[in-house]
Amino acid sequence: MYCHRCGSQIADGVQFCTSCGQPVEAGASTPVVYVPPAGIRAQSGRWLGEGWRIVSDDIWMFALLALVFSVLNAAVPIVLQGPLFIGMHIYCMKRMMARHAEFADLFSGFSFFVPGLVASLLIWLFTSAASLLCLIPGLVVAAMYKFTYLFILDKRMDFWPAMKASHGVVKNDYFGFTMFLILLLLVDLLGVLFLVVGLLVAVPVTIAAVTVAYREVVGFEAETLNRL
Repeated sequence: MYCHRCGSQIADGVQFCTSCGQPVEAGASTPVVYVPPAGIRAQSGRWLGEGWRIVSDDIWMFALLALVFSVLNAAVPIVLQGPLFIGMHIYCMKRMMARHAEFADLFSGFSFFVPGLVASLLIWLFTSAASLLCLIPGLVVAAMYKFTYLFILDKRMDFWPAMKASHGVVKNDYFGFTMFLILLLLVDLLGVLFLVVGLLVAVPVTIAAVTVAYREVVGFEAETLNRL
């Protein structure tokens, strides 16, 4: 169970969060189940364009965040990936909502360290296993779980319900969301071609695009926006 205020993991049956003191609502231990609306379709180009607009308005801070994000991911592969992605999503959400955003937001995702870690491990495992069969199944599986970290952050889901919710969104348009993922990978590749420095722009643009897609397809919880 996770605190709906700070996201910290708390034991079942407690009345207050041990991290922030927030009272635990009755029934809060009931798993959140997300049912996506029917007819969802990917809008890859528009989402990427909106992601670029968000990043370009604050490009130097996004570049700094991407640098630290990349260094930490390289130093501790997979283990820090989930929490850092959540932190990047938090910063993107704040910029989207015109809230005060700061460098420390990158580390806010560590409040969700356990679900973020387990999700990143499972996504890596499932994607790697599918890629052994062929490249295309690996891409489809990676696309299936692209919204996992946002479900963990926004709906305070544990790792498995968040992965299922992400899959529930993507299965409406496997082809469209896989093409969205391929477009994001091409943007990252373009960043590499620009002497790697381009990745400091490409990485935040792709993460911002995923955040935009989640906002349009799923929508942020009012409680989540109030906590920003």
